[in-house]
Amino acid sequence: MGIIIFLFSYFGTWLDENHPSQKLSYNTIFVMIGVGLALYNVIRQVNEINKTK
Repeated sequence: MGIIIFLFSYFGTWLDENHPSQKLSYNTIFVMIGVGLALYNVIRQVNEINKTK
């Protein structure tokens, strides 16, 4: 979970540094996408565990 969020944060920071925009922050957008994907992955794994029991 942490790795996914870190990678999306790193990519967002890289975009902010190389393609600056005054209207939006790429880092914030990509961190939110990373958190969403990480939570989806955790929920999917918990559902898989519950199915096997």
